[in-house]
Amino acid sequence: MNPDIIKYLEDIKLSIGDIEDFVSDIKTSYQYKNDIKTKSAVERKLAIIGEALNKIKKIDSSLSITNMIKIIGLRHILIHDYDIINSETIWQIVIKHLPLLKIEVELILKSLEE
Repeated sequence: MNPDIIKYLEDIKLSIGDIEDFVSDIKTSYQYKNDIKTKSAVERKLAIIGEALNKIKKIDSSLSITNMIKIIGLRHILIHDYDIINSETIWQIVIKHLPLLKIEVELILKSLEE
């Protein structure tokens, strides 16, 4: 596998770990919505994840990651259409969708070690 793809997958894995740390004490979307520093940090890391996936897609479009296009689209919104960001939506992404992405990335990286 292309070494750049491995680097981008590692970047995604690290960003997910950072997001998990950022929200570890937050239990509700209300708490998240009112924590400006955490929101900013989470949104930055989600943008990194989206950019890494965009770069992976350009190198190898056959790599299968659930919702890759939506994640890349989220990056576009975070960077260019920041004024339409909905904190509840971001919170749901972090709680419901990020765990699947983490599993998929870890499985891909593990398969490369074997």
